[in-house]
Order: sequence, then structure tokens, then C-alpha cells
Amino acid sequence: MRDPGAQNEGRAVKRIPFRERLPQPSLEYRSAFGKWLARGESVDTHAGKEITPHPWWKVIWLTGVDYFSTLGYQPGIALLAAGAVAPVATVILVLVTLLGALPVYAQVAGRSFAGQGSIAMLENLLEGWKGKVLILILLGFAATDFVITMTLSAADAAKHAVENPVLHDSLGDHQVLLTVIILAMLAALFLRGFSEAIGLATGAAVPYLVLNVIVLGRGVWEVATHPTLLPRWQSALAAKGDFSFLVAGAVLVFPKLALGLSGFETGVSVMPLIDGGDRDREYNPRSGGAPAGRVANTRKLLTAAAAIMSVMLILSSFVTTLLIGPDDYKVGGKASGRAIAFLAHKYLGLTFGTVYDFSTILILGLAGASAMAGLLHLIPRFLPRFGMAPRWVALARPLVLVLFAIDIVITLIFRANVEAQSGAYATGVLVLILSAALAATLALWRERRLLLATYTGILCLVFAYTLTDNCLERPDGLIIGTVFTMLLMAASGLSRSLRSVELRIPHGYFSDVESWRMGPELRGKKVHLVPIASSSPEARRKKKAEIARHYSVKGPFLFLHVNLLDNRSEFAAPLEVTLSKEGNDYFGEVYGAVAIANSIAFVSECIDPISIFIGLTRRDLMGQAVRYLLFGEGETGLMVYTILVRYWDWTPGEDIRPRIFLMSD
Repeated sequence: MRDPGAQNEGRAVKRIPFRERLPQPSLEYRSAFGKWLARGESVDTHAGKEITPHPWWKVIWLTGVDYFSTLGYQPGIALLAAGAVAPVATVILVLVTLLGALPVYAQVAGRSFAGQGSIAMLENLLEGWKGKVLILILLGFAATDFVITMTLSAADAAKHAVENPVLHDSLGDHQVLLTVIILAMLAALFLRGFSEAIGLATGAAVPYLVLNVIVLGRGVWEVATHPTLLPRWQSALAAKGDFSFLVAGAVLVFPKLALGLSGFETGVSVMPLIDGGDRDREYNPRSGGAPAGRVANTRKLLTAAAAIMSVMLILSSFVTTLLIGPDDYKVGGKASGRAIAFLAHKYLGLTFGTVYDFSTILILGLAGASAMAGLLHLIPRFLPRFGMAPRWVALARPLVLVLFAIDIVITLIFRANVEAQSGAYATGVLVLILSAALAATLALWRERRLLLATYTGILCLVFAYTLTDNCLERPDGLIIGTVFTMLLMAASGLSRSLRSVELRIPHGYFSDVESWRMGPELRGKKVHLVPIASSSPEARRKKKAEIARHYSVKGPFLFLHVNLLDNRSEFAAPLEVTLSKEGNDYFGEVYGAVAIANSIAFVSECIDPISIFIGLTRRDLMGQAVRYLLFGEGETGLMVYTILVRYWDWTPGEDIRPRIFLMSD
């Protein structure tokens, strides 16, 4: 390595490696099944690779397979929830979409240009354990959203298949079995290394929208040519009261339609694929700013998707309300879960209806694929960094199998019933939108943009009301989200406990040139490592005298003092090391540590000392274990020994290991 002091004599030099990266244990499986799991694509296979950008009007269809596919079941759910008032409630849904979700995610897009999403925004805004706990809760409900997206989409696809006259004789009424088969096919795709393609999304979403426009256009024609339909609907509305009562009733019903807000989080997650044009050509990621072109085009994507969906929702709600009777849209009726498909068969014939069914099945299948990809993208982004996931989470195949098992359980619980899952789906969607509104409000408030912060704060209240009402009316979503969250937190706590004995230090740096020059004097059985609780010279003299009383030691000492970060909820962080010499001994100061024991073990492996002299507190072990897990302190001596022994087992070698002396304080 070239001497950095030649040009930086006497000045602090950042990023001088303390040592080349230490060998890390790898995932090795001995069984044939384990080796098959390990051969699967890593969830971060594409990380660091250059992504080919596309125009926003092409990327919109990746969002569309999630967002637009809700037309397969949203109109039927609106009819079941609101009856004749469904169009009014849908108008309120559209207003909340355009005036609420759209401006909120426009703010998220400006601060999440790498596709991190609203949960990552909250992670940056809320530090420490309170932030970590909130993220785990949000991840639990996000998992609810994505899992129910898969199970509900598969169930609705199965519903369209079994209700199709051409397929019914072959499939019978086995909707649950067909749903499981669709989910199994989805899992099989990802086990083979499935990745989303813009061309495939476009090929599914565009024909689906065109077919919907044809069906709804035919429905409008049917309403126009049957003059009794509109007065009959108006009479049904009049029976429910005047305009104010209708609006109040629609507001109360609106939370049941909230699943029509899905798709915005997906729109933000695809941001890295969006071409920002000339405005991004000279964008420098190190500048700290956002790529203006990409952000602007993402907002165009979100606006276009919201506008298309708003028109389709209002039109579909109006047509289905006037043309489908209560006996058909009730649970178990012919139009249940497939209102537009029912109209396609009724007014456009068997052939067109079958084409519509196949198009719906395709886009619903891709909606499930989008949700699966979202979970494979979301879970590894947070949990491994928190130390709250086992190392196999980095592999796609084990995750896919776990998610598939969860999908099967949810499908069996709900018996593949689309309407029964709508409450849980809406709960997950609303939690994500509420988190986005909260993140936008906090970010705008910190930026002193008080007017916008007030507006998004009001939106937080709107989404909080909607979420609360939905949970009270249909608690199954809250129950599932809570179960997911509790299981996630339990698994995360267990994983953090097991992984806490890893080195946890990604790398270390010298803080100045003199320390870098002194480094080789310590490596290779040249010093005794002595961690101390205080950085004072008096503490070093006392510790050296104590060692001399009890041990016959030859050779210089490296006294090491570790300074912890304020935020010790982080699982791993790089270290910065300063060295100085005191006679024949050395003094090292470590900064930026998240745990004392792991930092000492890391330094020991970097310098390979003759021996380690470390004290024991003799305090309550249970309390010390909690202090170690939460605050990186605790019974340091025992933890250093445990960490090093485990690391040596992971990385066997012929080198002589340092002797460890545990001293009672």
C-alpha cells in the first residue's frame, strides 16, 4: 500500500483500512435439498448492477399489474358493501386517491428515488429502538398487504376460472384447490429465478384495460338504451334519504372500498427503472440531491395511473350498480368477485367473456408475482441489517418456500373467499398509505414546509380514521397483521440474539496517518490486548499493575477503549481506530461501535495478539445479557470469548489462537 502520509503529513486521513476485510463464514449446506436451496438466486443478485432505464409510460404497467388488477374484484366488493350507494362511495374513494394518496406519494417519490419506499423514509426519520420497533410493525402489516395480494388475487383468478362456462365442467367448484395450484405455480416461477419484465406487464395490463373499456362501454350503452334503469337507481338512492344522508352513508362505507388505493407503494418501488431524461444525465449521486428527472417522471407515472384507475373505478361502479341485481352480487352469487366478468358474459357473449376471463386470470397472476417480488425485495432490505433475520434470508428459494407456506395457510383460513379477504387486504394497504403520509409529514416538517406538512398531517388523520373504521368493522385484517407482526418480532428477536455473537463489524479504518503507520507494529503476536472501561492514563496504570500481580507477562500491551454509538439499535457499523504509543505499550481508541464485545473481538482478529486480558463484572447474567442485546454492553469478557470461539469454529485455520484470560474485577 502506498504511504498516504506523503501528501497528508500531520493531517487526519479518512478511510485508511484498519485491515483488509476479515474472512466471513459462508452459507454451506451438506444435504442435497440444502444445496438446491443455496443454488437459488440471491435476493440481491442485481444489487450494484446497472439498471436499464425505461420511459415512465412503459414502467407504468409494472404498477398496473398490481393497481389495475383490482378491477377484477373491486366493483363486486363495492356493490356488496354499499349496494345502490356504491357509485357515491367510489367517488369519495377517487377523491381520497387524487387529493390524498397521490400527493403523499409524490412527496415520497422525491425522497425515495432509489425505490426504498415509505418504510425506509421512516427508518431514516426515526432513530434508535423506537424506529426499529415501528419498522417491524410496519413490515408486519406490509407482509399482510403483500401476502393477501397473492392469496386474494389467486382466489379471484380461480373464481374467474371456475365460473367460466367453458372451464367449469373441467374445474368444477374446486376453487380452493385451484387457488392453491395457482399459488404453487407462482412459487415455482420464483424458485426458477423469475424476475419481472416490463414487456410481460405491458402484454397483460394493456389488453386487460382495453377489454374493460369495451365491457364498460357496452354497459353504458345498455343503461342508455334502457331508460328505466337510471330512475330505478335514483329511487333506490332517494329511499336512503337526502343528499347529505347519502354522502354520510358513503363516507361510512368508504373504508370497505379502501383496497382500491393499492398500487402506490409499487409505483415508488419501480423508480430505479424510470428514465429521467436529460435532467438526469449529469446527476451526481454523491451530491445528496434527488435526480430531478426521475422524480418528475415518477410523479407523472403516479398521476397517470391514478387518473386511469379513477375513471375506471367510477365507470365500473356506476355500470355494475345499475346492471347487476342483489341476488347476483351477493356472496355466492354469479357476480360475486367477478362483477365486470359477469357483464362481459351477459352482454358480449361466451367467446368474449372467456377472453376477458383469461385476461383477468393473467393480470391477477402477475399481481401475485408483483407482491412476491415486493416481499423478496422488502424483507432482506431491512431485517438482515437489523440482525433480525437468519443468514439464509439472503437466498430467494428459502424465502419463497416460507411465503408459499404462509399463502397456503391464509388460503385455507379464508377458504379462498375473495370478499372475506378484502378487509385484511384493505388493512395492509391503509397501513402502508398511513405510514407514507406520516413519513411525508415528518419530512416536510423538518424541512420547515409547514403548509404542506399541515396538509399531509390532515391526510394522516383521514387515513387513520379509514384504517380504524376498517379494523373495527372487519377486524380480521388487524388480527392477521398483528399475528404477522408478533411472529416477525419474535423471529427477529430470536435471530438478533443468535446473531449477536457474530463479529458484526463490516470493516474498520484508521483515523490518522500516524495510527496507520503504527498498525504493523501490533500485528502478528506482538502485543497483549487489554480492553479497559476508561480511557484515562490512571486506568491503564492500574490495569497493568493488576496484570503484573497475577500473571508473568512479557511483551508490550495494547490497552483498548471502545466508545459506543448513541444509537446502538444498529446491528453493524464500521469502526474508526486511533493509536498512540506510551513507552513500550500502546493505547487504542475505538469510535463508532455498536457493541463493546464484538468490537474487541474484531480488533483481536485484526491484530492477532499474544493474549487477551479482559475483566468480568460478576453481575446478574440475565440483566447483563439484556444490556448486551439492547445496548451493546453487558458481561463483555464472556461475550468476547463466545464470539471469538464461534468465529474460530466458522473459520478454521492452523494459526495459534490468542490465549484469553478472564479477570474478576
